[in-house]
Amino acid sequence: MRHLAVALSLALLLPAAQAQETLRERLKARAEQRRADKASEAPAKGGLQELQVQGRKVLVHLPTGYDATKPAPLVLAFHGGGGHAEYMADDEKYGLQKKADEAGFVVAFPNGYSKLPGGKFATWNAGGCCGDARDKGSDDVGFARATVKAIQARYSIDANRVFATGMSNGGMLSHRLACEAADVFRAVAAVAGTDATASCTPSKPISLLHIHARDDTHVLFNGGAGADAFRDKSKVMEFVSVPETISRWTLRNRCTVPPQRTLDKPGATCETYSGCAGGVSVQLCVTDTGGHSWPGADSVRRGKPGASRALDANDAIWRFFEQASQ
Repeated sequence: MRHLAVALSLALLLPAAQAQETLRERLKARAEQRRADKASEAPAKGGLQELQVQGRKVLVHLPTGYDATKPAPLVLAFHGGGGHAEYMADDEKYGLQKKADEAGFVVAFPNGYSKLPGGKFATWNAGGCCGDARDKGSDDVGFARATVKAIQARYSIDANRVFATGMSNGGMLSHRLACEAADVFRAVAAVAGTDATASCTPSKPISLLHIHARDDTHVLFNGGAGADAFRDKSKVMEFVSVPETISRWTLRNRCTVPPQRTLDKPGATCETYSGCAGGVSVQLCVTDTGGHSWPGADSVRRGKPGASRALDANDAIWRFFEQASQ
């Protein structure tokens, strides 16, 4: 009988002990989540919010007057090869935070694949280019999708107005996202980075803007890698020309109307292809000068020619994104 009483006592105590253990585990999990949330919401340099997505840094800028009750457009801005998120977020070099404040969109600066703890000297796997991201087969399309989801989970975002843009290797990734994530991105805009995909079958037509300088010495306007591209040419590719890139997109989007000149001024022109499937459009803006830089930028890399002043890339990109949303 004594053994039976002990067994019964243990049987009664066991559920209580299990419940206490479960409660401790839940409290511990909640504490860890609060610490993670606090860390992810910590302001980075310049008041940017920093998120961690798949172990990578993503900097987020909320526009002046951001209202969580009103879904805002979202623009993902991808840095160039060898760059990093903070560099793309520098308004002297790109001005995207200022433009976001003016236009009212959320802008995010994801960090590319990097072997360094701080994330610098990062690249994107855009298909044929570039660097370690390409060589390691980094799933940057999956990362871009996850980044959008992470931002949507934290901020009020209009799912019908999600866009991508990028510089150089980041522009190439924008082309790839148009090919493989047209279900997420309403339109994309690439600056100084041509189509690097080997194959492209968008799930639906998508509006695309490409901006390029005729005197680009990295990604040559008429194709090939210029003298100022990566020192190790095995880390890049023989870049597709700008005309070939546009030809590919007008074919993919089944554009039937000849291009119309929509901007014609000293130093810059824009041509727009309409009559495309799904009501999308393809636009090409070309500057005469500026080299491998962001048109309208206040500063460029040391030793490089100044950015073109004949075109403001941010104005052209946002105007294009707005038109694509109509």
